[in-house]
Amino acid sequence: MTPPVVHSLREQIHEHLVEGIVSGRWKPGERIVERRVAAELEVSQTPVREALRELEALRIIESVPNKGVRVRALTAADLEEIYPVRAGLEQMAAELAAPKLAEDVSVLEPHVAALYEADAAGDGEAQVRHTVAFHRELVRASGNSVLLHTWESLGIEVWTALSIRWLGTVQESYAEEHEQVVAAFRGKDPNVARLVKDHVLGCAPRP
Repeated sequence: MTPPVVHSLREQIHEHLVEGIVSGRWKPGERIVERRVAAELEVSQTPVREALRELEALRIIESVPNKGVRVRALTAADLEEIYPVRAGLEQMAAELAAPKLAEDVSVLEPHVAALYEADAAGDGEAQVRHTVAFHRELVRASGNSVLLHTWESLGIEVWTALSIRWLGTVQESYAEEHEQVVAAFRGKDPNVARLVKDHVLGCAPRP
């Protein structure tokens, strides 16, 4: 049995804020009051402030002089910028991971199975979660910790959720597209890295 994932207080607050932004609790242009969030979660303002700084670094929120922080009014163009960077990183990861994944794709397969269930149920939250988990495992399989850290620093989960829920960026089948990637690794396709890059770019919203 896989042990439960234990998140730090800062990570829990980060997830709370992200979910609030993605779900529409805090809409574009609306203030997020640090003191209220801290009171609601029964924590001090310090970890809330740290989580807000992380979101500001990701350009999800912005500081306004004398007014605190507010959710940025993001556009498709804003979201589109991250995809070429992510695609380049994942292309590199796929090249490095190809020998390992050609022998064993078991780290990817559970997420494809979960995506089939999410597609059938129309479960957007699960689609985001397992899409991101699939790509995280792909990058982790590269064995390059710097590459993984750089990928993680892009805030992939936040941007994926926003592109799907705010802009309606959808694929015909999340599961089928990811299964094609798995098949390419399993079949030792020499073009698998390019396939991964094209797959990521294909998910980008159009301005």
